[in-house]
Amino acid sequence: MRAGLRGGRVSKLAVVLLSGGLDSTTVAAIAREQGYRILALTIDYNQRHRIELAHAARVAVAIGVEKHIVLPLDLRGFGGSALTADIDVPKGGVEPGIPVTYVPARNTIFLSVALGWAEAAGAKDLFIGVNALDYSGYPDCRPAFIAAFEAMANVATRDGGFTVHTPLSAMTKADIVREGALLGVDFGMTWSCYDPTPEGRPCGVCDSCRLRAKGFAEAGSVDPAL
Repeated sequence: MRAGLRGGRVSKLAVVLLSGGLDSTTVAAIAREQGYRILALTIDYNQRHRIELAHAARVAVAIGVEKHIVLPLDLRGFGGSALTADIDVPKGGVEPGIPVTYVPARNTIFLSVALGWAEAAGAKDLFIGVNALDYSGYPDCRPAFIAAFEAMANVATRDGGFTVHTPLSAMTKADIVREGALLGVDFGMTWSCYDPTPEGRPCGVCDSCRLRAKGFAEAGSVDPAL
């Protein structure tokens, strides 16, 4: 990661949801560039692609976060998703509608935990890497959801005043790759695949792999993680 900050002296505190993926890593770099001290929150929800947890740990060190919590929150008991149940991950390409890889209420749950940490730590800013352009059609990535959550956060807490930042919301994957590159993100540290091979490699054909490949191709870049 690049050491310099356009935003000047680090003073503000933010909770950043960090999965170890391309999007959340770029968001963490943006928050850092804007001058935030970062509390990084990674949720271990017993996801199929738990390999991303190790990548999140590497990214947290590279970003220079103030504290990184990996919170166990097992959602496999709930099921309902190819990421948390014995359901095959689709490999036929990104299709319209909400795919079976959608984890019910995942971002609501994750942002709620982030809000709790933010309130306890005295932070007023939350960052999440949701995207509403090149994405899998998850309902909890839409701007309307983020606006509703932010409104809820400001009536559900003691003092309110919270802002949920979604700097990637209107970006394409290519835009995100370009932005991350400008910020010095080492995308070789990140992980996107939903269904790793037995050898621990990206499958290359799940929705997340396809969207990542599309982003690098359209940005005219080579994915260093491959």
